[in-house]
Amino acid sequence: MDLNVNQVPPDIGHYLAGFADGEGSFNVVFRQRDDYRMPWKVSLCFNVSQRDEVILSLFKRHLGCGTMRQRQDGVWYYEVNNQRAILENVIPFFERFRFLSAKKKRDFAKFKKIARLIADEQHLDQAGIRQILEIRADMNDGGAGRRKYSDEDILSQFSSEESSETIR
Repeated sequence: MDLNVNQVPPDIGHYLAGFADGEGSFNVVFRQRDDYRMPWKVSLCFNVSQRDEVILSLFKRHLGCGTMRQRQDGVWYYEVNNQRAILENVIPFFERFRFLSAKKKRDFAKFKKIARLIADEQHLDQAGIRQILEIRADMNDGGAGRRKYSDEDILSQFSSEESSETIR
């Protein structure tokens, strides 16, 4: 469902943007794939977690996409990882209801740039993967050691023949 950001009440939109400014996260996820043309599937994810599900249900309702679930520790988790929903709902929402913190503005700008690369299918070759890795390098404070795969892990999955052909 495409989001019409002009139908989101401004007080709710600004509240949710402020909440996401402090508690939200824009992520670039690499999943190893044996059944994929590339050794990695690249996907984008916006998420917010909180003990109180009420605020997260506001995100789901007003962004018109995403899923909610409760972890075993009782924390609720709202996420959007569908590429179309990211492009048509999440990005337009946060373009209208902007962040105040420099850090979140920077992460969101990088997230949008990567979303455009993926939409243009540039993530389907090693040069595009390298570009995505460079852009995401300092997103979320460089991943603060939480990333499952390092850039070296990701790039090492490409054959040396591919590497020499696709390096810019």
